[in-house]
Amino acid sequence: MKTVPVESYAMLTSLVSQTKRSFLLLYKGGAEQSDCALTRIKNLAREEEINVFTADVSNVKDIHGELGVDTAPSLVILSDNKVINIIKGCQTEASYDSILSGREMGVTAKGEGKAKRVTVYSTPTCSWCTTLKTYLDQHHVSYSEVNVASDTSAAEAMVKKSGQQGVPQTEINGQMIVGFDKPRINQLLEIK
Repeated sequence: MKTVPVESYAMLTSLVSQTKRSFLLLYKGGAEQSDCALTRIKNLAREEEINVFTADVSNVKDIHGELGVDTAPSLVILSDNKVINIIKGCQTEASYDSILSGREMGVTAKGEGKAKRVTVYSTPTCSWCTTLKTYLDQHHVSYSEVNVASDTSAAEAMVKKSGQQGVPQTEINGQMIVGFDKPRINQLLEIK
């Protein structure tokens, strides 16, 4: 595995067009969380040849806007030149290893009617939490809700699982989704 710095959105699109699945780490040099993410990704020793493209948002101004990413650090997963997932914040090396190997995709048995375990971590004042729960209700998805504002141990457990404090967060069969990431939720719940 190696990191490959990119200097513009045009350079990135040229590089990712050569691969089916690509990874981009958007970071801000000198920021604690960004330095953490960059260091942990560089520390990974993977046998297969994987390129992780990197861009410091302090120097490269067009990529994050083009991809719709508003947080650094963010690891962007691209497939066929399209963003399929954004993992925000600094993750553990084990998490990055899982992501780069493709295990984060949450492969589940399709068409077998297996129930999904869904937990929504939220707070009462979070409007995106309400949007997420309404979306799940519209698709008749059963879920358990955890109010992390009133349950500090649940909040700590959530942060331990995802590395993130923000809500909403959704856990689907052990896979954590930060924010209302509709495409990812649809993928894991097999919503068409």
